[in-house]
Amino acid sequence: MILLKNVNSLIRAIFLSSLICGSLVYANGYTSQKNAPKHINHVINKPFSLVVIDPGHGGDKPGAKGRISAEKDIVLQVSKKLKAAIEEEMPGVKVLLTRDSDVDVPFYERTALANNNHADLFLSVHCNSANSERRVKGRTQVTRRPHVRGTETFVCGYNRLAQQDVAIRENADILLEENYKENYNGFDPNDPSTYIVFSLMKRKYRDQSIKVATMMQEEYVQSGRANRGVQELSLAVLATAGMPAVLTEIGFISSPEEENFMLSDHGQAEIVSNLTTAIKRFKTSVER
Repeated sequence: MILLKNVNSLIRAIFLSSLICGSLVYANGYTSQKNAPKHINHVINKPFSLVVIDPGHGGDKPGAKGRISAEKDIVLQVSKKLKAAIEEEMPGVKVLLTRDSDVDVPFYERTALANNNHADLFLSVHCNSANSERRVKGRTQVTRRPHVRGTETFVCGYNRLAQQDVAIRENADILLEENYKENYNGFDPNDPSTYIVFSLMKRKYRDQSIKVATMMQEEYVQSGRANRGVQELSLAVLATAGMPAVLTEIGFISSPEEENFMLSDHGQAEIVSNLTTAIKRFKTSVER
């Protein structure tokens, strides 16, 4: 019975992946130039004109917590400033935010906003945490790692076992949404075996996602930030994006030094500058 259930889930995942890939390739115009039908070649080269920025978490889902702040608040501040910077410095490019206040938005609605508006880039902004919790004799024990610092940017890909902790932490918000199994095709963020669904839904936009993620990390490094690299994870918020999509961790809220940096006007301005420059570079590369 368990085997049959898993097989049925796999079939549904393959079918859903085919539908999504088939519809979004035409909606957003991404395919290889070599295999592209002539009648959609003009769509492939359409101008880069819309970015959807997703401030992670929100409302009753605060995300990671620091000494004096919550992830949801920092990323909203940064995202609003990033929207303003992109629209000011990149004429002709519009920016949509998945939320502009302290509210929760389900994962599937975040990427749906990007898909429905044919966005050219989906960027989810988060803060990282190196702290961990475990229950011991009915009490929660927190292990703090304040010296872990740096930035890293994720693209949706095959989930490696060593990286599952981050994926499960970011996907855990699904369990707080009503009808999460219906909205995510039966995906259970607490069951590692279900991550095969995401591996079957890898976007044709993988190469572009890696490119823009690499550019973001390069800009962080130029500002002297510690580079934790570009990683592939099966993150729910990226899984159904029909365009290049990345999740960037702008720093560790578990590090007092980085928490203060991300809360400061100077720190936020630097992060916004890094991301804006990377998006400009990416726009130039895809419009050639």
